[in-house]
Amino acid sequence: MSARVTTADGAAHSALGDWAVLFKSRITSFVGFSSWAGAMLAGAEFPRALEAALWISALSAASGAFNQVVEREHDARMARTRNRPIPSGRVSVRTAVVVAGVLTLGAVAALALRFEPLAALLGLGTLVSYVLVYTPLKRTTSLNTVVGAIPGAMPPLLGAVAVAGAPGTWGWVLFGTIFAWQFPHFLAIAWLYRDDYAAAGMRMLPSIPGTEGMAGRQAFYYCLALLPIPLMPMLRGEATLFYGVGALFVGLVYLVASLRFALEENPRTARTLLYVSLAHLPFVIGFALADRALFSI
Repeated sequence: MSARVTTADGAAHSALGDWAVLFKSRITSFVGFSSWAGAMLAGAEFPRALEAALWISALSAASGAFNQVVEREHDARMARTRNRPIPSGRVSVRTAVVVAGVLTLGAVAALALRFEPLAALLGLGTLVSYVLVYTPLKRTTSLNTVVGAIPGAMPPLLGAVAVAGAPGTWGWVLFGTIFAWQFPHFLAIAWLYRDDYAAAGMRMLPSIPGTEGMAGRQAFYYCLALLPIPLMPMLRGEATLFYGVGALFVGLVYLVASLRFALEENPRTARTLLYVSLAHLPFVIGFALADRALFSI
Protein backbone atom coordinates (compact mmCIF):
# COMPACT_ATOMS: atom_id res chain seq x y z
CA MET A 1 0.00 0.00 0.00
CA SER A 2 1.38 3.41 -0.92
CA ALA A 3 1.96 6.05 1.72
CA ARG A 4 -0.55 8.89 1.91
CA VAL A 5 0.21 12.53 2.63
CA THR A 6 -2.32 15.18 3.66
CA THR A 7 -1.55 18.62 2.24
CA ALA A 8 -2.48 22.06 3.51
CA ASP A 9 -5.74 22.00 1.55
CA GLY A 10 -6.86 18.92 3.50
CA ALA A 11 -6.59 16.55 0.55
CA ALA A 12 -4.89 13.18 0.90
CA HIS A 13 -2.40 12.12 -1.76
CA SER A 14 -0.77 8.76 -2.37
CA ALA A 15 2.70 8.32 -3.86
CA LEU A 16 1.16 6.23 -6.63
CA GLY A 17 -1.36 8.97 -7.38
CA ASP A 18 1.39 11.58 -7.47
CA TRP A 19 3.35 9.63 -10.08
CA ALA A 20 0.17 9.11 -12.09
CA VAL A 21 -0.17 12.91 -12.18
CA LEU A 22 3.50 13.42 -13.06
CA PHE A 23 3.25 10.89 -15.88
CA LYS A 24 -0.01 12.47 -17.08
CA SER A 25 -1.61 9.04 -16.96
CA ARG A 26 -4.71 9.89 -18.98
CA ILE A 27 -2.69 11.36 -21.83
CA THR A 28 -0.16 8.54 -21.60
CA SER A 29 -2.96 5.97 -21.73
CA PHE A 30 -4.21 7.47 -24.97
CA VAL A 31 -0.65 7.60 -26.32
CA GLY A 32 -0.35 3.89 -25.60
CA PHE A 33 -3.69 3.12 -27.24
CA SER A 34 -3.07 5.19 -30.37
CA SER A 35 0.52 3.96 -30.84
CA TRP A 36 -0.70 0.36 -30.45
CA ALA A 37 -3.41 1.07 -33.04
CA GLY A 38 -0.84 2.60 -35.41
CA ALA A 39 1.30 -0.53 -35.09
CA MET A 40 -1.67 -2.87 -35.58
CA LEU A 41 -2.85 -0.98 -38.66
CA ALA A 42 0.71 -1.20 -40.01
CA GLY A 43 0.37 -4.98 -39.91
CA ALA A 44 1.98 -5.95 -36.60
CA GLU A 45 0.85 -8.89 -34.51
CA PHE A 46 -0.80 -8.02 -31.20
CA PRO A 47 2.18 -8.79 -28.87
CA ARG A 48 4.61 -6.87 -31.10
CA ALA A 49 2.28 -3.87 -31.30
CA LEU A 50 1.72 -3.96 -27.54
CA GLU A 51 5.44 -3.93 -26.79
CA ALA A 52 6.02 -0.98 -29.11
CA ALA A 53 3.13 0.86 -27.45
CA LEU A 54 4.58 0.27 -23.99
CA TRP A 55 7.92 1.85 -24.89
CA ILE A 56 6.24 4.78 -26.63
CA SER A 57 4.04 5.21 -23.54
CA ALA A 58 7.18 5.32 -21.39
CA LEU A 59 8.42 8.24 -23.49
CA SER A 60 5.07 9.96 -23.00
CA ALA A 61 5.27 9.47 -19.23
CA ALA A 62 8.79 10.93 -19.20
CA SER A 63 7.59 13.89 -21.28
CA GLY A 64 4.84 14.58 -18.75
CA ALA A 65 7.29 14.59 -15.84
CA PHE A 66 9.83 16.79 -17.66
CA ASN A 67 7.02 19.17 -18.65
CA GLN A 68 5.97 19.61 -15.02
CA VAL A 69 9.58 20.20 -13.96
CA VAL A 70 9.88 23.03 -16.50
CA GLU A 71 6.48 24.51 -15.62
CA ARG A 72 6.60 24.09 -11.84
CA GLU A 73 6.69 27.83 -11.06
CA HIS A 74 3.80 28.55 -13.42
CA ASP A 75 1.81 25.56 -12.17
CA ALA A 76 2.10 27.01 -8.66
CA ARG A 77 0.15 30.09 -9.84
CA MET A 78 -2.84 28.24 -11.29
CA ALA A 79 -5.68 26.93 -9.12
CA ARG A 80 -6.06 23.72 -11.10
CA THR A 81 -2.33 22.87 -11.05
CA ARG A 82 -0.88 24.36 -7.86
CA ASN A 83 -1.42 21.11 -5.98
CA ARG A 84 0.53 18.99 -8.47
CA PRO A 85 3.31 16.90 -6.88
CA ILE A 86 6.23 19.21 -7.75
CA PRO A 87 4.84 22.68 -6.89
CA SER A 88 3.32 21.25 -3.71
CA GLY A 89 6.69 19.77 -2.71
CA ARG A 90 5.55 16.14 -2.51
CA VAL A 91 8.01 15.12 -5.27
CA SER A 92 11.37 16.85 -5.66
CA VAL A 93 12.62 18.22 -8.96
CA ARG A 94 15.67 15.97 -8.73
CA THR A 95 13.59 12.82 -8.25
CA ALA A 96 11.30 13.70 -11.15
CA VAL A 97 14.25 14.40 -13.46
CA VAL A 98 16.07 11.18 -12.54
CA VAL A 99 12.98 8.99 -13.02
CA ALA A 100 12.03 10.69 -16.28
CA GLY A 101 15.62 10.42 -17.51
CA VAL A 102 15.77 6.69 -16.78
CA LEU A 103 12.44 6.16 -18.56
CA THR A 104 13.69 8.11 -21.57
CA LEU A 105 16.97 6.21 -21.87
CA GLY A 106 15.25 2.85 -21.43
CA ALA A 107 12.51 3.57 -23.96
CA VAL A 108 14.86 4.99 -26.61
CA ALA A 109 17.24 2.05 -26.21
CA ALA A 110 14.41 -0.48 -26.44
CA LEU A 111 12.94 1.14 -29.56
CA ALA A 112 16.37 1.22 -31.19
CA LEU A 113 17.30 -2.37 -30.33
CA ARG A 114 13.93 -4.13 -30.46
CA PHE A 115 12.30 -2.13 -33.23
CA GLU A 116 13.30 0.26 -36.00
CA PRO A 117 16.06 2.77 -35.02
CA LEU A 118 14.07 5.47 -36.83
CA ALA A 119 11.31 5.06 -34.24
CA ALA A 120 13.83 5.69 -31.45
CA LEU A 121 15.06 8.89 -33.14
CA LEU A 122 11.54 10.14 -33.82
CA GLY A 123 10.46 9.28 -30.29
CA LEU A 124 13.36 11.19 -28.75
CA GLY A 125 12.72 14.11 -31.10
CA THR A 126 9.06 14.13 -30.06
CA LEU A 127 9.99 14.32 -26.38
CA VAL A 128 12.54 17.10 -26.95
CA SER A 129 10.15 19.19 -29.06
CA TYR A 130 7.39 18.83 -26.47
CA VAL A 131 9.52 19.70 -23.45
CA LEU A 132 12.03 22.21 -24.84
CA VAL A 133 10.07 23.87 -27.66
CA TYR A 134 6.33 23.68 -27.04
CA THR A 135 6.43 24.12 -23.25
CA PRO A 136 8.43 27.41 -23.24
CA LEU A 137 6.39 28.76 -26.16
CA LYS A 138 3.24 28.60 -24.03
CA ARG A 139 4.49 31.74 -22.29
CA THR A 140 5.45 33.69 -25.43
CA THR A 141 2.94 33.10 -28.23
CA SER A 142 -0.53 31.65 -28.80
CA LEU A 143 0.99 29.73 -31.73
CA ASN A 144 2.31 27.28 -29.12
CA THR A 145 -0.79 25.18 -29.84
CA VAL A 146 0.31 24.66 -33.44
CA VAL A 147 3.81 23.63 -32.36
CA GLY A 148 2.50 21.37 -29.59
CA ALA A 149 0.09 19.63 -31.96
CA ILE A 150 3.04 18.05 -33.81
CA PRO A 151 4.41 15.93 -30.93
CA GLY A 152 0.82 15.40 -29.82
CA ALA A 153 -0.01 13.71 -33.13
CA MET A 154 3.07 11.47 -33.25
CA PRO A 155 2.02 8.32 -31.28
CA PRO A 156 0.27 6.35 -34.07
CA LEU A 157 2.98 7.34 -36.54
CA LEU A 158 5.63 6.17 -34.06
CA GLY A 159 3.79 2.88 -33.64
CA ALA A 160 3.69 2.32 -37.39
CA VAL A 161 7.34 3.27 -37.87
CA ALA A 162 8.44 1.05 -34.97
CA VAL A 163 7.03 -2.12 -36.55
CA ALA A 164 7.16 -1.32 -40.28
CA GLY A 165 9.99 1.18 -40.67
CA ALA A 166 7.71 3.75 -42.35
CA PRO A 167 4.41 5.46 -41.44
CA GLY A 168 2.36 4.07 -44.32
CA THR A 169 -1.11 5.38 -45.13
CA TRP A 170 -2.56 4.74 -41.69
CA GLY A 171 0.39 6.31 -39.86
CA TRP A 172 0.08 9.53 -41.83
CA VAL A 173 -3.73 9.60 -41.72
CA LEU A 174 -3.86 9.13 -37.95
CA PHE A 175 -1.11 11.72 -37.54
CA GLY A 176 -3.12 14.22 -39.59
CA THR A 177 -6.36 13.33 -37.82
CA ILE A 178 -4.91 13.81 -34.34
CA PHE A 179 -3.06 16.98 -35.41
CA ALA A 180 -6.29 18.68 -36.53
CA TRP A 181 -8.38 17.14 -33.72
CA GLN A 182 -6.23 18.74 -31.03
CA PHE A 183 -7.14 22.34 -31.84
CA PRO A 184 -10.89 22.26 -30.99
CA HIS A 185 -10.06 20.05 -27.99
CA PHE A 186 -7.42 22.42 -26.61
CA LEU A 187 -9.42 25.55 -27.47
CA ALA A 188 -12.34 24.26 -25.40
CA ILE A 189 -10.02 23.60 -22.46
CA ALA A 190 -8.25 26.95 -22.87
CA TRP A 191 -11.59 28.78 -22.92
CA LEU A 192 -12.82 27.02 -19.77
CA TYR A 193 -9.56 27.81 -17.89
CA ARG A 194 -8.72 31.12 -19.56
CA ASP A 195 -8.50 33.00 -16.24
CA ASP A 196 -6.06 30.44 -14.84
CA TYR A 197 -3.90 30.62 -17.96
CA ALA A 198 -3.88 34.41 -17.83
CA ALA A 199 -2.85 34.35 -14.15
CA ALA A 200 0.07 32.05 -14.98
CA GLY A 201 1.20 34.15 -17.95
CA MET A 202 0.29 31.46 -20.50
CA ARG A 203 -0.38 32.80 -24.00
CA MET A 204 -3.44 30.70 -24.76
CA LEU A 205 -5.79 32.30 -27.28
CA PRO A 206 -8.91 32.71 -25.10
CA SER A 207 -6.83 34.26 -22.28
CA ILE A 208 -5.50 37.08 -24.49
CA PRO A 209 -7.51 40.34 -24.29
CA GLY A 210 -9.45 41.19 -27.43
CA THR A 211 -9.77 37.59 -28.67
CA GLU A 212 -13.38 37.03 -27.64
CA GLY A 213 -15.12 34.75 -30.13
CA MET A 214 -11.92 33.63 -31.84
CA ALA A 215 -11.64 30.34 -29.97
CA GLY A 216 -15.06 29.21 -31.17
CA ARG A 217 -14.45 30.23 -34.77
CA GLN A 218 -11.07 28.53 -34.90
CA ALA A 219 -12.47 25.38 -33.32
CA PHE A 220 -15.09 25.21 -36.07
CA TYR A 221 -12.57 25.81 -38.87
CA TYR A 222 -10.28 23.07 -37.58
CA CYS A 223 -13.19 20.63 -37.27
CA LEU A 224 -14.12 21.45 -40.85
CA ALA A 225 -10.54 20.82 -41.99
CA LEU A 226 -10.46 17.60 -39.99
CA LEU A 227 -13.56 16.11 -41.60
CA PRO A 228 -11.98 14.64 -44.80
CA ILE A 229 -8.65 13.49 -43.30
CA PRO A 230 -9.82 10.19 -41.74
CA LEU A 231 -11.55 9.28 -45.03
CA MET A 232 -8.26 8.94 -46.95
CA PRO A 233 -7.78 5.19 -46.33
CA MET A 234 -11.23 4.48 -47.76
CA LEU A 235 -10.51 6.63 -50.82
CA ARG A 236 -7.20 4.79 -51.30
CA GLY A 237 -8.89 1.41 -51.05
CA GLU A 238 -7.29 0.52 -47.70
CA ALA A 239 -10.56 0.63 -45.75
CA THR A 240 -14.19 -0.12 -46.52
CA LEU A 241 -17.39 1.91 -46.51
CA PHE A 242 -18.02 0.63 -42.98
CA TYR A 243 -15.03 2.59 -41.71
CA GLY A 244 -15.71 5.62 -43.93
CA VAL A 245 -19.31 6.05 -42.79
CA GLY A 246 -18.36 5.63 -39.14
CA ALA A 247 -15.48 8.11 -39.34
CA LEU A 248 -17.63 10.62 -41.22
CA PHE A 249 -20.46 10.35 -38.69
CA VAL A 250 -18.29 11.05 -35.63
CA GLY A 251 -16.56 13.85 -37.57
CA LEU A 252 -19.93 15.50 -38.23
CA VAL A 253 -20.87 15.23 -34.55
CA TYR A 254 -17.58 16.96 -33.66
CA LEU A 255 -18.28 19.63 -36.29
CA VAL A 256 -21.75 20.34 -34.89
CA ALA A 257 -20.38 20.65 -31.35
CA SER A 258 -17.73 23.10 -32.57
CA LEU A 259 -20.36 25.12 -34.45
CA ARG A 260 -22.44 25.47 -31.30
CA PHE A 261 -19.34 26.67 -29.45
CA ALA A 262 -18.57 29.13 -32.28
CA LEU A 263 -22.09 30.55 -32.24
CA GLU A 264 -22.14 30.95 -28.47
CA GLU A 265 -19.05 30.69 -26.29
CA ASN A 266 -20.18 29.64 -22.85
CA PRO A 267 -19.30 26.94 -20.31
CA ARG A 268 -22.01 24.58 -21.58
CA THR A 269 -20.96 24.64 -25.25
CA ALA A 270 -17.26 24.52 -24.33
CA ARG A 271 -17.75 21.47 -22.11
CA THR A 272 -19.90 19.77 -24.73
CA LEU A 273 -17.17 20.30 -27.32
CA LEU A 274 -14.59 18.93 -24.88
CA TYR A 275 -16.64 15.80 -24.14
CA VAL A 276 -17.35 15.17 -27.82
CA SER A 277 -13.64 15.56 -28.62
CA LEU A 278 -12.80 12.90 -26.03
CA ALA A 279 -15.13 10.45 -27.78
CA HIS A 280 -14.17 11.32 -31.36
CA LEU A 281 -10.68 9.80 -31.60
CA PRO A 282 -11.44 6.48 -29.87
CA PHE A 283 -14.37 6.00 -32.23
CA VAL A 284 -12.33 6.79 -35.36
CA ILE A 285 -9.54 4.43 -34.29
CA GLY A 286 -12.08 1.83 -33.17
CA PHE A 287 -13.79 1.91 -36.57
CA ALA A 288 -10.40 1.50 -38.27
CA LEU A 289 -9.43 -1.50 -36.14
CA ALA A 290 -12.87 -3.11 -36.52
CA ASP A 291 -12.74 -2.56 -40.28
CA ARG A 292 -9.33 -4.24 -40.45
CA ALA A 293 -10.51 -7.18 -38.31
CA LEU A 294 -13.81 -7.68 -40.14
CA PHE A 295 -12.82 -7.10 -43.73
CA SER A 296 -8.99 -7.57 -43.80
CA ILE A 297 -8.30 -5.29 -46.74
